[in-house]
Amino acid sequence: MPPGYVVGAGDVLEVSVWEAPPAALFGAAVVDPRAGLTSTRQTTLPEQIVNAEGVINVPFAGAVAVAGKTTQQIEAEIVRRLAGKANQPQVLVRVIRNATQNVTVVGEVVQATRMPLTPKGERLLDAIAAAGGVRQPVGKITVQLARGGKVMSMPLDKVIQDPQQNVYLQPGDVVTALFQPLSFTALGATGRNEEVPFEATGITLAQALGRMAGLRDTQADARGVFIFRFEEPGIVKADGKPLPQTPEGKVPVVYRLDLKDPRAFLVAQNFPVKNKDVVYVANAPGAELQKFLNILTSSLFSVSSLVNLGR
Repeated sequence: MPPGYVVGAGDVLEVSVWEAPPAALFGAAVVDPRAGLTSTRQTTLPEQIVNAEGVINVPFAGAVAVAGKTTQQIEAEIVRRLAGKANQPQVLVRVIRNATQNVTVVGEVVQATRMPLTPKGERLLDAIAAAGGVRQPVGKITVQLARGGKVMSMPLDKVIQDPQQNVYLQPGDVVTALFQPLSFTALGATGRNEEVPFEATGITLAQALGRMAGLRDTQADARGVFIFRFEEPGIVKADGKPLPQTPEGKVPVVYRLDLKDPRAFLVAQNFPVKNKDVVYVANAPGAELQKFLNILTSSLFSVSSLVNLGR
């Protein structure tokens, strides 16, 4: 459910008061002077800015605390204070300018903006739309929501595809569209030794192996596929033992996959690769021997060349 709109310091309010005839406090409009008929009359007070203490002043009602209240609650409070002074008073309070119920939208958007919230309840995608959309492909954008000292991130693709991720916004939220070309590094006996980018929606280990051109048949040890990653402490089971941590509070973790086991391919299809992961494929024992033979063969050819040269 969207949060209820409440008034805050800096908001500009308009207060209108009606009285039933005969209006005694705010005056009456005469409809037929001969018959003495009168009608209700509306009195609209000058616009007021809610001061730093969260108060406005209403004639005959005095200083009214409005900060943190809805317009309906303010109306009821003013009616209560005018009871016995005005004849059956009715009050309408409107927010003319909203200075407190806003969301800030920045980052890779067409136009950074400060979007006012309404009682309708705006959602995350409403904020992106209010800023003119994103400037980069949707699949490469991560949406970051900062609220109450906490920061949450979600690929924009997932927000679009899953309505539950399109959350209601609250006053003071900061929405940031981030263009983050995520990547992992492929090393060892792979088809490509390089940094490999991937989309904000993420990829699996199976997809990562495909993007780095798989394993080298003559060199790789299929039983030695390793993923090096820094994990959050809550993810790693310590069994009561202290865990080594980086200065940022992360725990270094090494995952190992044995592709000789067919079941490992099912694991690889569900194992997510994260940003800054290092995927390393170990060399097969025979590859080290082959390296030695290559060195030895190269040396023999060199000696043979020297002998022939001497002759």
